[in-house]
Amino acid sequence: MLMSSMFFVLGLRYVPVGEATSVVFLAPLIVTWYSGKFLGEKIQTGQWVAVTGGLIGVLIIVRPGSALFTPAILLPMAAAFAMAGFQILTRRVLATDHMIATNFLTSLVCTILLSAVVWYFWQTPGLGALSLMIIGSSLAMVGHLLLTHAYRFGSVASLAPFSYSQIIFATLVGFLFFGYAPDFATRIGMAIIMLSGAGLIWWQRR
Repeated sequence: MLMSSMFFVLGLRYVPVGEATSVVFLAPLIVTWYSGKFLGEKIQTGQWVAVTGGLIGVLIIVRPGSALFTPAILLPMAAAFAMAGFQILTRRVLATDHMIATNFLTSLVCTILLSAVVWYFWQTPGLGALSLMIIGSSLAMVGHLLLTHAYRFGSVASLAPFSYSQIIFATLVGFLFFGYAPDFATRIGMAIIMLSGAGLIWWQRR
């Protein structure tokens, strides 16, 4: 979780939030392969089709030769691999531990590790920045608790594509707060990623 957060936040310095979030959604493809190899979960054809469609969408967004195809794009990609590992480990730990304990220990370890270096980068936040950090951390806590709870009832591979909807919110945030609108090809890539997630839901219901 620490590696995923650090790579993603650092990537936001160079890559727009919508595109960075889309690239992170390589994670479901990685998770699907991991869950079959390390957790012994059965991966169905529909799941592979869905996550492969998501990968195609990411490639359209990043497309070689575009302004996004720079070394900086490796940062959200690294975040994707770290997030996939986090999801697999969470699924395995939940076989024995409660979700509250799992999230608490995850946060505790991240806090200890960052506390060892934060003095070098420390800047005292103002009231506005402090309020935003409290709100952001509270939302992150609720999100992680819900995700961890979901892993108790469904496999990692089946749940991963549901998070594709985050791309919509990330794009809206980029537009509303930073005035950035993705170009046509990027919108096509995002649409393919979201349709892949919807296709997986249809496949499972069928």
